[in-house]
Amino acid sequence: MTRFLTAAALIALPIAAVSAQAPMPASTYVMKAGAGDLYEKTSSQILLETTTNPKLKSFAQMMIADHTKSTEDVKVAAMAANVKVAPPKLDPMGAKNVAALRAAKGTARDRLYVTQQKAAHAKALTLQQGYAAKGTVPGLKTVAAGIVPVVQTHITELQTM
Repeated sequence: MTRFLTAAALIALPIAAVSAQAPMPASTYVMKAGAGDLYEKTSSQILLETTTNPKLKSFAQMMIADHTKSTEDVKVAAMAANVKVAPPKLDPMGAKNVAALRAAKGTARDRLYVTQQKAAHAKALTLQQGYAAKGTVPGLKTVAAGIVPVVQTHITELQTM
């Protein structure tokens, strides 16, 4: 019986550790949200240079508009809370994805864009839901919660592509 309890405790430990993790600092959230938005806008602009697919054109234009708005919303909330806001920059994965997208041509670029968008939006949804639930700055939590349904809409659109 002791072995069972020890094993159960060991299994439960990682779960407890994950749920007890410290909330993400507001500055980290702002940086990650900005990097994600910058990737979305940059990749969409690259796609618009060459795609002939009307559905993708429409989606890319929506990405630029929605992610420009979310960047501005996060920036305004961060500034109101006296959280330092640096200009967004691509994270290493975003930079790698942008380079791959630039290198791809024609319909291969279209397919790569959709694949990258699916992964980026899954990551964005996790970030926004996480900060909305466990963030420490009320204004940023509100913005994150407002971004969640927008990202979910993007994911729904991507499922049809």
